[in-house]
Amino acid sequence: MDMDALLTAAREVRAHAHAPYSKFAVGAALLDEQGRIHAGCNVENAAYPQGMCAEAVAIGHLVAAGGRRIVAAAVVGEGASTVTPCGGCRQKLREFAADDMPILAADLQTVRARFTLGELLPHSFGPEHLA
Repeated sequence: MDMDALLTAAREVRAHAHAPYSKFAVGAALLDEQGRIHAGCNVENAAYPQGMCAEAVAIGHLVAAGGRRIVAAAVVGEGASTVTPCGGCRQKLREFAADDMPILAADLQTVRARFTLGELLPHSFGPEHLA
């Protein structure tokens, strides 16, 4: 698993974020089951809450490319605290990932923290509950 390539993709796509209101640019990159990387950035909208989080955009790219499983994720944002996926995005990631899926939370220079999806979304509800 090339985590450096995942981080690079998240950092690069962050530069394209449309965040004129919050001024808080975020990039996300997802590694699918075929070894492909899918990146997305946040896209804000004047009509809140119509914007899209970086993770949701990246998931859309993954699905559109035929991906069905997320095996690793990276989220890049600059802030005083570590930037992690919001609660809604944690659930969106859960649709395509297992509890042990690694998530790197980084800024432009370094990885600030490493989590699993299960650590960020314990006791989650997923597709298998509906099977």
